[in-house]
Amino acid sequence: MSYKHTPKIVGVDLFCGVGGLTHGLVRGGIDITAGFDVDPSCKYPFEANNAATFIERDVANLTAEEIKPYFADADITLLAGCAPCQPFSTYSRSRRNSEYESQWPLVSAFGDLVKKLKPDLVTMENVPQLAEHQVFEQFLKSLSGYKKWWAIIECTSIGVPQTRKRLVLLASRLGGKALKLVRETTQTITVRQVIGELPAIQAGEAHPSDKLHMAPSLSELNLSRIRASRPGGTWRDWPSELQAACHQRATGATYPSVYGRMEWDSPGPTITTQCFGYGNGRFGHPEQDRAISLREAAMLQTFPATYKFAPPDTPIRFNKMGRLIGNAVPVRLGEVIAQSLVAHVRANDTTLVKGG
Repeated sequence: MSYKHTPKIVGVDLFCGVGGLTHGLVRGGIDITAGFDVDPSCKYPFEANNAATFIERDVANLTAEEIKPYFADADITLLAGCAPCQPFSTYSRSRRNSEYESQWPLVSAFGDLVKKLKPDLVTMENVPQLAEHQVFEQFLKSLSGYKKWWAIIECTSIGVPQTRKRLVLLASRLGGKALKLVRETTQTITVRQVIGELPAIQAGEAHPSDKLHMAPSLSELNLSRIRASRPGGTWRDWPSELQAACHQRATGATYPSVYGRMEWDSPGPTITTQCFGYGNGRFGHPEQDRAISLREAAMLQTFPATYKFAPPDTPIRFNKMGRLIGNAVPVRLGEVIAQSLVAHVRANDTTLVKGG
């Protein structure tokens, strides 16, 4: 018989990190019961903000039998994930080595789990460069028997306030109707709309009511540089005595966006693991003389302003927290993926049959 109600979609999030994808999938109507990740630092934020279990596990060694219990009581099962993307990132392309290459099999491990579990739905999010590599072709082959849709998405088109391109894949064993990413956003979300009302802080200061709303200190030279910077400008706007020697060389001309300020009324840049550093990209606050705070970075990743990233009694370390925030899937992207999969399931529900 066909379902008389919207089927219950239950999912598991591989490479779950701090829970950006999970949080978005839940917001979009999917019940996520577990997240798997090798990084123990992700346990607190994942479980503190999501009604799901965190399992510290290397997906490369994960078995289908370990996942199956988390699909209990599901009408429809979903396997979701974003394998670490360092081998394909723009930053690492000039630095490929055995450390990075060793992560390529994680995409294949995801595909192997799909073949063994045969979930009803699959979604993967990753860097656009993945599509250029054979490992992606192999992943598509692991989806034999599935209808597939994938595309490179400009995240501003779905309400993420940063110029971030991502590969998004949806796959289904239920049929091909409405298998695509829904596009409901028509207005670009700006930096001002996201962080414009947060209280002002200075470089090297944390706000007393939110320890994540903190920005690193700046040297006197970098304070002079950011004061000489205008929103949307570059280091070329500075007087010559403030410019770094490497920028004045011909090769430095290819890095115009380092030491830049964001613009209030435009989306922000791609939030990276080094987003807290003024010299690491266009991560200067549009108005205040500092880099964006960790909280601002998380909000530009569309995490709620109240999302908990560390226990109350734990000190915040910029490198660690920047890595957790920068590696996260934007929550809004997860939400749109969920809305798309829910719409797909509804469009195909006349073909869904329960035994008995």
